[in-house]
This record gives sequence, structure tokens and C-alpha cells, in this order.
Amino acid sequence: MKKSSLFHGNLVSTNRILYTPSPFARNSLIHLQETGTLKAQSPHTSKRSHLDSYLFILVTAGAGNLTYNGQKYELSAGDCVFIDCKLPYSHTTSNDLWSLQWVHFYGTNMADIYAKYVERGGEPVFKSTNTATYSEMLSQLYEIAESEDYLRDMKIYQKLISLLTLLLEDSWHPENSHRQSPKKANLIELREYLDEHYLEHHSLDELSERFFINKFYLTRIFKEQFGISINSYITSLRITHAKQLLRFTNMSTSEIAESCGMPDANYFSRTFKKVEGITPGQFRKQW
Repeated sequence: MKKSSLFHGNLVSTNRILYTPSPFARNSLIHLQETGTLKAQSPHTSKRSHLDSYLFILVTAGAGNLTYNGQKYELSAGDCVFIDCKLPYSHTTSNDLWSLQWVHFYGTNMADIYAKYVERGGEPVFKSTNTATYSEMLSQLYEIAESEDYLRDMKIYQKLISLLTLLLEDSWHPENSHRQSPKKANLIELREYLDEHYLEHHSLDELSERFFINKFYLTRIFKEQFGISINSYITSLRITHAKQLLRFTNMSTSEIAESCGMPDANYFSRTFKKVEGITPGQFRKQW
């Protein structure tokens, strides 16, 4: 269920949908709470806090500012905002009255997703080359929410996942890391090296010496930058290679284990099941 409203007052002219997701969507999906567009009619401030919600805003025209978790950010046309509404925030339009598109949404796993966004370097306010894509996504969300489609909640979920995927893509800027820290820049080279040499055995001491990074710093900063440990990254590459061999060759499990840099077939099978949830043999039967 949803309620669409067009409101024109002294402060804002807004077209919004207050959305009530189904119990299924509320319990199982990332779901919509509210979405719409707004045109400020006069300077004003809106304040919120302690909401079980995440908010994405696209400034489509004008200017203003956001105060979030005690920090102030200047906003202008083309800026994007992505925040956790449990924390206190307020936004104020300047005399250059702004226009906004926005969406409030929530899900039981959103705290983990937002933590990943922050871990990858995502900021509450950022510039993007994808503003047209964001705007189109928000327009599509509004259209779906306004429709009577019986699959509305699933289609909203699909769009919200696309929005979050784009936000996670925008949150990572290796070129900025390169300017800020030569050591972090070396990690890009390290990852590219592992992409080519993942079948070989690598020790932290060897990688530390090759890329001139302290091994303890290397362990910590690799996970911070890429969201995965070095060993887990190598394992994921090897398992991907194993899946290709299982699907497209007749090689035995032992031969595949050897080809993937894990000569112990039992260890390979245990690792494969831990990553994929099924044994190599069960995976092969699927195809």
C-alpha cells in the first residue's frame, strides 16, 4: 500500500509517495518507505534523528547544506547524499532554492551494507559522474511505487539493489588512494599481481618484500581497501578457477585441486564446500 501526495506550501512544493510495504517485503527485503521530488519555495531547515531508515538524496538544482552527525557539508546541483538516519541530521536550502529527488528505505541487512559502503571509503556527501543514472533510478522507483503491479515490492527491491550497487561502485576511488598513500597504491599492483599468480604459493613475507610494505600493515590495509583478506582473495580466485575446470573439463577432483594450487584434494574439497556450500562433485552434477 502507498499514499501519493502533492503538497504546495510556503516552504516546499513536493510530490511524494509514502509507501507501506507488505509484511513479506518488510521482513525479507530491502523495502521502500518514501520517495519523491521537492522544490523549495523559501529557505528552511528540516531536522530528523533516530529513524530506522537510510536516505539517498540527489540535488537536481540550487544549493544548500547538510549537517550530519555533527559535520556540515555544502551541497549544490549534482551532489549526492547517502546517510544512516539513526544519526541526527538536518538539511537547509540556501537562497538559491534547491530541487531534490530522494528515497528513504530500510532492510534488516542495511546496517551491514552501509558499513561496507563506509569501509570502501563512501562519504555522506559525494560528487558522481552517474547523476543521470541516479535520477533515472529514483524516477523509476517512484513509477513502480505508484503502480498497481502485484510484483511491486519485488521490483522496488530490484531497483533499490541497483541503487546500492551503484553507491558501492561510487564509494571506491583507487586513484584518490594513489594520491594519498603510495603504500595503498601498491596494493592495486599487489591485487593485479595476485590476479595473475594466484595458483602459486605466497607468503606474507614474500609479498611484503616484493611490494615494499610492512607485512602487518599489508594485512590490515588490504582488507580495509578491498573488503577481504589476502588469503580469502587468493582462495576466491582459486575456487573460481576450479569451478571453470569442473564445468568445462573431465579432470578429476585431485587433478583440479593440483591445478588450483591446492594439492591436498581433501583440503581442496573442504575449502570448496566452505565457499560454495556444496562439494566439487555436487557442483559438477549441476551442469
